[in-house]
Amino acid sequence: MLSSERKLAVGQLTVGMYVCRLDRPWEGTPFLLQGVMIESEDDIRTLAGLCEHVYVDTERGVEPVAPDLLSLEPAAAPVKASSPPEWRNYAEDEIAGAQGSATYPELVEFDSELPQAREAHARAAAFAERVLDDVRSGRTIAVDEVRGAVEPMVRSLVRNADAFLWLDALRARGDYEYRHALSCSALAAAFGRHVGLPQDLLVDMASGALLLDVGKLRLDPELLASTTAYDAEARQRMQAHVQHGVAIVDAGGAVPEHVRAMILSHHERFDGTGYPRGLEGDAIPLLGRIAAVVDAYDAMTSDRPHQPAVAQHVALQALYRERGSQFAAEIVEQFMQCMSVYPIGTLVELSTGEVAIVTAQNAARRLQPRVMVLTGPDKQVLDQFNSVDLLVRAHSDDPVRIVAALTPGAYGLDPVDLFL
Repeated sequence: MLSSERKLAVGQLTVGMYVCRLDRPWEGTPFLLQGVMIESEDDIRTLAGLCEHVYVDTERGVEPVAPDLLSLEPAAAPVKASSPPEWRNYAEDEIAGAQGSATYPELVEFDSELPQAREAHARAAAFAERVLDDVRSGRTIAVDEVRGAVEPMVRSLVRNADAFLWLDALRARGDYEYRHALSCSALAAAFGRHVGLPQDLLVDMASGALLLDVGKLRLDPELLASTTAYDAEARQRMQAHVQHGVAIVDAGGAVPEHVRAMILSHHERFDGTGYPRGLEGDAIPLLGRIAAVVDAYDAMTSDRPHQPAVAQHVALQALYRERGSQFAAEIVEQFMQCMSVYPIGTLVELSTGEVAIVTAQNAARRLQPRVMVLTGPDKQVLDQFNSVDLLVRAHSDDPVRIVAALTPGAYGLDPVDLFL
């Protein structure tokens, strides 16, 4: 047994512990990976139905209190079902004043967080797909379940934002609405983390961003699939998705006004040219100003019926050109810092002639991220990809640097096909 492992009865598990071994094989359990972060009471109940005791890794999760004194007998009473997380109401000035109130040091390394990020991504993706299918079918969505679905994602982003964003960059193609919902949710939480908002507010932002465009599912599918420019009547019908979305959320249960306002105002524009109310400047709620940037960035970097995806750096440049007019300048500037010079998932050409994809950032040196090398200098795909930390290589005898960011699909490379 490793020194960081502790043997516990299942009844002694708490949220935040990392289970590294079971008292039985992992095969035949619902856990996809050999190791699981306890993120809810549901995880504990699942383990209680499978095991009597488990081993937790105290270096990767919460450490038991006085572990040597804990009994290894199973708990006599079953774990009670947890109630849905409660929303907290934030006033607009509270949100603005909360910036910088939290700090988020990188708690775990990129590779160590990947398994937890993968589980959280799968859970959030499945929930997003279910919610949108419910709306398409005319069913009411339970908005009080949204927080519980995005919390594991937020916790993963808090521990190491790069790992989750890397997995999201490699999301499989499919329904644009559900992919857009999940990506906006992750980007909103990552941005909130970057500006130091408290974690419960990150969950609110992720929840609101997941539902930004839910109203589009009440529109004519032919309108959404149109590849031609909208006339005035079609544009009006498209813009109505905002009110449809708010109505859907209202019908599903009460949400705090700051989350509702985020959904209602994500198409408002800083110069007053947006919709539905034509708000201008700081009259737009702060979360709406953030959502406008997040929504536009992910839309530009995604394939849509009327427009192919652009490279991440191109989307950032477009946002920068519109700062102070379409978008709040300080939000754009902070978002660019959050995403860095070469956002995760960016294809880049190295000084060696090789092509790589950015997998993680180096906060101290934004121009020297961690990359996965995909091709040789001849642009032929390698049999085995190599991870390279450009910050380390910059100080070696054989330094390597990025010479250009590439467009999606450059040299016929599709990271989704290569990695999935």
